[in-house]
Amino acid sequence: MPALRLDSPWLRNLVAAGAGALLACAFAPLQLWPLAMLCPAVLMWLLEGESPRAAAARGFWFNVGTFAAGTYWLYISIHLVARAPTYQALVLMLGLVAIMGLYGALLGYVVARWLPATGAPRWLLGIPAAWLLSEWWRGWFLTGFAWLSLGYSQTDTALAHLAPVIGVYGVSAVLLLGAGALLTLLRGSARERWAAAVLLIVPWPIAAALGGVQWTHPASAPIAVAIVQGAVPQDEKWVDTHRDATLALYRDLTLGVLGTPLIVYPEAALPDVAQNIADYLRDLYRDARAHGSALVLGILRESDDGTAYYNSVLSLSDAGVGWYNKSHLVPFAEFFPVPGVFMKILNVPYGDLTHGARHQAPLSAAGLKLLATICYEDAYGSGQLAELGAADALVNVTNDAWFRHSSARFQHFQIARMRAIESGRYMLRAANDGISAVIGPHGEVVAEAPEYRPFVLRTTVRAYRGLPPYAHTGNWLIISLAATTLGLAVLWARLPGLGLLGRRGALPA
Repeated sequence: MPALRLDSPWLRNLVAAGAGALLACAFAPLQLWPLAMLCPAVLMWLLEGESPRAAAARGFWFNVGTFAAGTYWLYISIHLVARAPTYQALVLMLGLVAIMGLYGALLGYVVARWLPATGAPRWLLGIPAAWLLSEWWRGWFLTGFAWLSLGYSQTDTALAHLAPVIGVYGVSAVLLLGAGALLTLLRGSARERWAAAVLLIVPWPIAAALGGVQWTHPASAPIAVAIVQGAVPQDEKWVDTHRDATLALYRDLTLGVLGTPLIVYPEAALPDVAQNIADYLRDLYRDARAHGSALVLGILRESDDGTAYYNSVLSLSDAGVGWYNKSHLVPFAEFFPVPGVFMKILNVPYGDLTHGARHQAPLSAAGLKLLATICYEDAYGSGQLAELGAADALVNVTNDAWFRHSSARFQHFQIARMRAIESGRYMLRAANDGISAVIGPHGEVVAEAPEYRPFVLRTTVRAYRGLPPYAHTGNWLIISLAATTLGLAVLWARLPGLGLLGRRGALPA
């Protein structure tokens, strides 16, 4: 098949940006999941025959399209909610988009500079491996920004069943292999097309078969839980005149469900540091214990010496008082590189947050061992694996009210569902105004609260034990395979004397 041509570089950049923007539609709430293969295939095609510099431009604009369309809600949080000036909100939002674009630029450069110019080794080996390594690197470099990783788009397809085995990046790898297979079906030789068809189709029945495998097992009777969603507007939350009303709201909602074994509040639900409302917390603890309830709540905490603040989860139960302090303070999870700047712009009345310890034991409450995360920490699944064996359920407290009615909360909820799938455990998710929910060990939504209004969600969960394969290997298995595959593709391009296509696509003499 002759190569399609777009003669203008600007037109090719425009197509790249458009394909990137369409990729954002593969994720929640639209969940047009086939785009997670189709859009990468478009970029793979656009990189054909390009110089390293031109390929870097295509990759840059593709990622700009994806993150401009997929994280537009940063403007909402910074300007409309936090009331930062328009120019400041645009600079911060577009700064993140441009940084994400650089990952695409690096991908394009590597593809054009070191991979075979055409053929199955490029489409089925080199580009999928290089793309996956870029996605993984984006998720950890300089603390990382793992949002919109391709695998998250598949929470409602058969490919989700692969996540307990190879994790979200393994699912991304299957999608990228599928994208390369689509291009090979259009551009490859007859033999290459047969191989591409097999690689495109085979993962799906394998994934479907894995859906019947139980990697973990229930280890308790059903335990009743209540998730308290206060739905306090973000622009009122830290206003002094609303403080007492918010405390009263959570107290009243809690009184109605006392006797439920486990009651969970969202991130920083109570608008003060714990030390300032010690009497309030003491009364809650007393009433909860008197009715056989345990409380798990998000709250800010001051260090004993008064020199540091933590974003924390506090557990109050028969097992005693337990703390989890947020460990992964991601710059663009809080949206600003310097936490002090974040606090000043968003009018949160406490200084720079301090990292909690990297490894913290699960919280004990209501007979459960809860592996806690706060807000965007649940996007770093591999960081939770060391403690997963000691936990039998997950809890995430968050506040997506910063993004109002945008797609951010749906994307974040999709990430939480992937964590439940990877771990084979229930996830209790408490959000200030939604999406508060309980997610089952296969990623199914067991119960969900209505958004944007005070509500108490009541349902049951069970402790689950056992570890899926991914919990043993983490990301290293799939990343090592990707690195090896990329090395083979580069070697393929460098050794035309083996009778393979050379870097320039010419058959060896």
